[in-house]
Amino acid sequence: MADPYQNNVYHQGGGDPYGTYGEGGDQGGYGYQGESYPQEEDAASDATEGHDDEDQMYEGEYQGIPHPDEVKAAQRAARAKARQAQAGATELEELAEQYEDIMEDCGHGRFQWTLFIVLGLALMADGVECFVVGFVLPSAEKDMCLSNGEKGMLGLIVFLGMMVGAFIWGGMADKLGRRKCLIWALTVNCVFAFLSSFAQGYGFFLFFRLFSGIGIGGSVPIVYSYFSEFLQMDKRGEHLSWLCMFWMVGGIYASFTAWGIIPRYGWGFSMGTEFQFHGWRVFVLVCALPAITSLVGLMFMPESPRFLLENAKHDEAWMILKNVHDTNWRAKGQPEKVFQVTHIKAPKTNEDEFIEIQSATGTAIQRWAVRTLTLCKLVGPKMNVASLLGPELRLSTLFMAIIWFTMAFSYYGLGVWFPDMIKYLQQEEYESKVKVFHRERVERFHFNFSLENQIHREGEYINDKFINIEMKSVKFEDSLFEDCYFEDIKSTETMFENCTIRSTVFYNTDLYEEKFIDCKLENTTFLHNKRGCHLDIDEENDVLIYLVSFLGSLAVLPGNIISALFMEKIGRVKIIGLSMLISAGCTFFLFLSFSQAAIIAWQCLFCGVSVAAWNGIEVITVELYPASKRATAFGVLNALCKLAAILGSSIFASFVGVTKVVPILLSCAALVCGGLVALKLPETREKILQ
Repeated sequence: MADPYQNNVYHQGGGDPYGTYGEGGDQGGYGYQGESYPQEEDAASDATEGHDDEDQMYEGEYQGIPHPDEVKAAQRAARAKARQAQAGATELEELAEQYEDIMEDCGHGRFQWTLFIVLGLALMADGVECFVVGFVLPSAEKDMCLSNGEKGMLGLIVFLGMMVGAFIWGGMADKLGRRKCLIWALTVNCVFAFLSSFAQGYGFFLFFRLFSGIGIGGSVPIVYSYFSEFLQMDKRGEHLSWLCMFWMVGGIYASFTAWGIIPRYGWGFSMGTEFQFHGWRVFVLVCALPAITSLVGLMFMPESPRFLLENAKHDEAWMILKNVHDTNWRAKGQPEKVFQVTHIKAPKTNEDEFIEIQSATGTAIQRWAVRTLTLCKLVGPKMNVASLLGPELRLSTLFMAIIWFTMAFSYYGLGVWFPDMIKYLQQEEYESKVKVFHRERVERFHFNFSLENQIHREGEYINDKFINIEMKSVKFEDSLFEDCYFEDIKSTETMFENCTIRSTVFYNTDLYEEKFIDCKLENTTFLHNKRGCHLDIDEENDVLIYLVSFLGSLAVLPGNIISALFMEKIGRVKIIGLSMLISAGCTFFLFLSFSQAAIIAWQCLFCGVSVAAWNGIEVITVELYPASKRATAFGVLNALCKLAAILGSSIFASFVGVTKVVPILLSCAALVCGGLVALKLPETREKILQ
């Protein structure tokens, strides 16, 4: 199929292919086509034949309601008047004004909703990525024999990868394009997510999940920058907030698929003892589907025309804007609407434009090398951060950094603390029901039933058989085993401490010598011990894990809806400040939570309130920065967010079972600080996207 953006010709003013478009005229130099100018042959739809615009009557004419076109014209006239009063407006400011007028003409319709779904799936993939490791860890730790330190590293490696990815992809999207970089980022995520599902060793699995996180880390900064540049001012806050709902959908999707796949081991297969593909690996594959679907959809989406205009690609930007206009108005049943923009006032190219060696003075490899080195320099840490610390952006960047960090520190820290605290309460309840056997003597007995949650002290076991049983949370202290036989034993948290074991055989068990602490082993034999680690289906796949995550994700829905509906009415600043302060108040009630149900309830309330703050933060981040730095700023701040997530989850988890005062006070102080700083931000709801 031919490219719709090629072989299209329209007439430009002057001979300079990238010069100033449409100077002069009644429209302030923006080149809107008036009635006195003939339309171009390819600008009109076939449906305009035989159609008379005067035949249509506006329904609100007799009710004194102004026509929407009249409202738009009045708004444009007001902006033009303000621009004339403001001497010394830059070319980029004039482009921003014109671009807003063009997006108003294009309207909001089918094109934006299609892009909304495609980019929403990319955002959904980011949400899924945050849950994947948490859901597979109980199974993966058994499948790959993970220690506590390795489990902790696996939990943090995803956020580390997302932090690096946000920083890199955000900067690249401002230099190479939103669509192109998002395609690359999702491709990296899909490839390494696929490889991680087949990785049998811990090292390879860790490596692949790291790069999977680097890939998906680019989705958030690019998605919001990309979508915002197809929205007009009065739709921007609301629809960016609706877009945030896909992150919630990602959490629900991950919870449901984990519950449906991981506990059911018929989904997997094995090839001998060296290659095992259990249900949790199938779950890892299924979690890549949102990213794959978004990747396919992006193949049919155009680049952001605002990015193209910033980089002097005017022809391509004009064709994309015309396509957006025609797609929307055809879907609304008005194909006769004509895209009336003939000229676009072009800014000069950026000073940090890529350096190219002319073909006459260098080879293709040399040009590629120079371009790559220049790109690395432009998206490096020094250039990325320095570009956000100029005189005009320094204060905004400082405020936004504080807000992003404090919000992420509390949100992700409590996000780890809530489920860990629930597990701790479960363990306390479990241990309170332990059965203690003191000085029992068992002789010539055949144990053919499982032992669970028991402590045996100073017991004597003479000529007993333990065959084909499970031992879960069983401890033998100061006991004697003589002439006993253990066969086909599967154990979890079972140990022998200060025991004497004589003339005893352990055959095909997972009772390794490490489980015998300060024991005397006399004439004891271990035969055909089970190698590696083995999954315990009943113990490791607790439905409560999925239920808590599902409820936390679902609780976000009311906050999302409310923030989307009131984003334009209340304003970004008030929504962020009030939501963060209310979230801080919610954390205080955790002092009164002594049961699992209470903690789950407060988790849902906290998630529902805090999501409104997240929506406001993401919207105002898009609007505070100009197009040339938008994705870069979002990437740097999102990377800071992931750093705060790593710190918060590590700090909060260390206090589980010790005290809940420190996590509550830390989260409350951070949220209050961020909320107060947010109130100092400038309001951007009526600001044209720069």
